[in-house]
Amino acid sequence: MNSTKKILAINFGGIGDEIFFLPSLISLKKEFPDSEITLALEPRSKGIKDLTSVIDNLILINPKGKNKYFEMLKLLLSAQKGRYDIVISSGSNKLISILLFLTGIKIRCGYDTGALSRILLTNPVKLNKKQYACSMYHDLIRGLTKHNTELPEIEIERRPKINNSVLIHPGVSRLSVEKGCIKTITPEVWAKTIDLLVAEGKKVMLAGGPDDKECIDKILSLVRTQNFVNLYGTTKNLKDLAGLISSADKFLCSDSAPLHIAVALHTKTYVIFGPTDKDSLIPKSDMVIPVMADDTCELKPCLWARRQTTCEKLDCLRIPAARIAGIVCKN
Repeated sequence: MNSTKKILAINFGGIGDEIFFLPSLISLKKEFPDSEITLALEPRSKGIKDLTSVIDNLILINPKGKNKYFEMLKLLLSAQKGRYDIVISSGSNKLISILLFLTGIKIRCGYDTGALSRILLTNPVKLNKKQYACSMYHDLIRGLTKHNTELPEIEIERRPKINNSVLIHPGVSRLSVEKGCIKTITPEVWAKTIDLLVAEGKKVMLAGGPDDKECIDKILSLVRTQNFVNLYGTTKNLKDLAGLISSADKFLCSDSAPLHIAVALHTKTYVIFGPTDKDSLIPKSDMVIPVMADDTCELKPCLWARRQTTCEKLDCLRIPAARIAGIVCKN
């Protein structure tokens, strides 16, 4: 195949979704080393370009705002104007195949959402959600490349490891909270976990982004020990956060974007899981250890699979600090 291609990839979602999509882009770059890859994504996730060299251009589209139809028209016109050879979309909406067909791009890869998609797409692919999300996205390009990039890879200048350190990033995105998706333990449990890790001799560092201020402030008001380093506010962007994660011996976090950065950096990671599906969100690896409640909820994991918001009980997130600290110290 000709190695020179103009490729348009469309992947809407948060930073975590863009990191999940990276293996697909990396495999395409390996197959077509002289290609130019343009990624259409939401403005909130544009920082992904700072973590990789495989993305040449960005098209910022907001498909969830009040002007969503205008935004999709903007995407369509950009796709038509760009004279791309290949377009790939991770969307599972039945209208995606129509959008891709209207771009006029010769090779159109997307999920099989019915008879119409099998007519309009040149490469319709069965959507298999019962696997690691990176693999789910990578299925889209199976017909284009022999390469199989299993894990995300990011390109940053790594920092020296801090021996015996545990970096804690407790927050989740503000958008998740606003939607009623509770995916982490309370500040009280985070504070107690810090106390216990320090008591075990760990060098604890606490970090967070702008969305985490309320959570961090509450933790700082509750933690008893002073023998930890508060790094909140020192990471100004994703690249800063990735550098900090690379310096940690161990990383403890919630189910959020920093988890996927840590996976890409091969940092030993412990992640709090409650209502979400760990099998689709983390790879099968000794480097990533899920920390879960010992509850008996028959619906777990329920978030997104069975409901769009979390329940009021949240038994799946009643994880004692002693259990969390014990897992981090033992493994």
